[in-house]
Amino acid sequence: MSAKANLVVMNSGDGVRFRGQKITESHAIWLSFSHWMKYCDGTFEKLLSQFPEVKAETKGFLHHPDFFGVRDLVRLTDLFDARVHLGHKASLRNEYMTPYIFGNRLGIDIIDLEQTVSHMQYALNFVAHIAFQSGVILFVTRHAQTVTLVESMAERCGEYAHCRRWKLGTFINTQQTFSEFGNTLRLPDVVVFLSTHNTVFEQHNAVVESAKMLIPTVGIVDTSCDPRLVSYPIPGNDDTLSAIQLYCGLFEKAVSIGKKKRVMYEEQTE
Repeated sequence: MSAKANLVVMNSGDGVRFRGQKITESHAIWLSFSHWMKYCDGTFEKLLSQFPEVKAETKGFLHHPDFFGVRDLVRLTDLFDARVHLGHKASLRNEYMTPYIFGNRLGIDIIDLEQTVSHMQYALNFVAHIAFQSGVILFVTRHAQTVTLVESMAERCGEYAHCRRWKLGTFINTQQTFSEFGNTLRLPDVVVFLSTHNTVFEQHNAVVESAKMLIPTVGIVDTSCDPRLVSYPIPGNDDTLSAIQLYCGLFEKAVSIGKKKRVMYEEQTE
């Protein structure tokens, strides 16, 4: 089976088409991602079937609902105290965020924290898995007041942060942009957005580029954000300092747990 067989055909002269039908660019990105993941899952299963002992060990943590115990890190009371439930004005609401909104008070959208808890738990589990597998994690934000906070957190984790202006094509045109560094360049295994906006109304360009390059993403999505291209969207306040401090603390713990678990696992298998 060819990986390209089910991918979307992009034609600049005739728009974007899939199986002969015109579709939007965002839909094309999602179709490409979903078909590629199905292909990768099938290939991975075939590979593991050749090594029964490896497959047995892998299933131990890949199929465990909470192998790293990160679900206990997220508490609804902590989210409430950090003002994670406070969204933007109703007039700024993105229609795709409606399912995550609990209600409206004094013109401000209130985020459903019960959904935030479950989405955060899934996201932390995924990030811990990436850290466990020695993956590269990139933290991204353009919120000026929290740049130092995010960069410090990434440094403590031993990971990376990008909090400055995003140069278009950073992911897509990797070879052309970073050719002077040779062939050792590696794209991140997951991008964590502490804010998916570049400005108040503009989506961060790295969200689209990550989707096009099939890089999984974790993102805090406020009521004014578009969650469709984020692999693990987490509904929550994305511009209050107390909320960002809470997010950074949770992601730092998840990464640390994943890395410590990897060291323990390597010692046991030696």
